[in-house]
Amino acid sequence: MASAGMACSVGSPMPDTPPVLVGRVGMPYNPGMTDAPSEYDQLISAAGQLVAIEGLLGADFVPARPQSLPQLQQPAQPAGQAPTGATMTRDQKADALGEMDANEVKGCVKCGLCKGRTNTVFGEGDPDADVVFVGEGPGADEDVTGRPFVGRAGELLTKMITAMGLSRRQVFIANIVKCRPPGNRAPAPEEVAACWGYLVRQLQIIAPKVIVTLGNPSTQALLNTRVGITKMRGTFQELPHIGPDLEGIRVMPTFHPAYILRQYTPENRRKVWSDLQQVMAALSLTVPDRK
Repeated sequence: MASAGMACSVGSPMPDTPPVLVGRVGMPYNPGMTDAPSEYDQLISAAGQLVAIEGLLGADFVPARPQSLPQLQQPAQPAGQAPTGATMTRDQKADALGEMDANEVKGCVKCGLCKGRTNTVFGEGDPDADVVFVGEGPGADEDVTGRPFVGRAGELLTKMITAMGLSRRQVFIANIVKCRPPGNRAPAPEEVAACWGYLVRQLQIIAPKVIVTLGNPSTQALLNTRVGITKMRGTFQELPHIGPDLEGIRVMPTFHPAYILRQYTPENRRKVWSDLQQVMAALSLTVPDRK
């Protein structure tokens, strides 16, 4: 869970500003925006990446340059064909995700988790992200704010993303269930089943290149396996047929940030960093060079 008991402080709390669906350079998306990040902004981004890599993941890598996900030309959509995630514009994806959240998720009563929630936690980030991080469910902080991964484990996830040379605004972050299970327990099978369609549709709309599953529940649910995360992590898997247009998407299982905080060893941090480097390579991001 995103707010499981932790033993280690990992930085300042996330700001409680409302989530914004944004463009790839980490700024609120504006179709008319043409300004490139300044040299100063790039320097700050590179410094943040270095701090995250060295201080948090226990590695000694230096970023070669700030990361920017490649811009892709959207293919033309055949006349009369309904848009899919692969053909939708960023604005269309943002609208589709926003409508699902407002019209379906916020008022969902499909399982008993709705009785104890303060807020649903739909997810946030770039609606056109190349990488989606999927956890198991909201914790106490997430239930209060309505945002994913804002507790102590969320701070660590943010630093993991920063170590990749990206920001939270350049990825999408979600959970397999949208309401907090009591006591931060793992979601029950009937709770996962109730929320399953929401996650599948999120992935269909976003159409990511890579999914990073955080911990056992999300890994086992998305890959339809009972194999534990210790054996699964570190090797790319392929998403099975869970819905149209999703089969074959690459999945990298890795440890949940809450587990890393409980077992904050150099070995575990190196394993997570190794997993993230493989994701960077799959997305054609520059892997930092050793000194």
